[in-house]
Amino acid sequence: MESVWHGGASPYSIGSKKLGMWLFIISDALTFSALLMVYTYLRLSNPNWPKPFIFSPSIIFSSIMTFCLLSSSLTMVMAVHAMNHGNRKSTVRWILATIAGGLAFVILHASEWRHLILDEHVTPFHNEWNVPLFGGTFFTLTGLHMTHVVIGVIYLGIIAFAVGRGKFKAEDVEVSGLYWHFVDLVWMFIFPLVYLMSAKV
Repeated sequence: MESVWHGGASPYSIGSKKLGMWLFIISDALTFSALLMVYTYLRLSNPNWPKPFIFSPSIIFSSIMTFCLLSSSLTMVMAVHAMNHGNRKSTVRWILATIAGGLAFVILHASEWRHLILDEHVTPFHNEWNVPLFGGTFFTLTGLHMTHVVIGVIYLGIIAFAVGRGKFKAEDVEVSGLYWHFVDLVWMFIFPLVYLMSAKV
């Protein structure tokens, strides 16, 4: 039976994997939106909200972390492009480059957490400014995002291994790319709101 769209396929058709990822992204976006709104409300309602992020090392580290994630988004695009053209070896290399960017982000983030906890004495429940909600919201927001990055690195590792062995299709790489781009996009909200707006001048 001829399609009423005369294009051979419905414009609304979508693979189940891609649909599932989009539904996950929408639900996860609501979670991060709620956390960002809570952080913003607490920051604006508290005139004594701390600003512990000095240029070095916090702002430098967070800027480098941002560069790592943005670069990894580019390499993920290249991985999807290579897979769409049937080049599995190139796809694996680009995915490994994306994983390297994610691991660099996690290492730098852990180093920045170490500085805050050991040098600035900021914990989820206590800090020298007597504003415990700062630590609670900061570590929850950034910790949840870093958890997503770690999960993404593992996810991409599985994809790269399977693609290298001739398994999975272009859709599978594209779906993993959707997740990775979402994680990167969330950081582009966290970075200015949490770090740049709370920088010590």
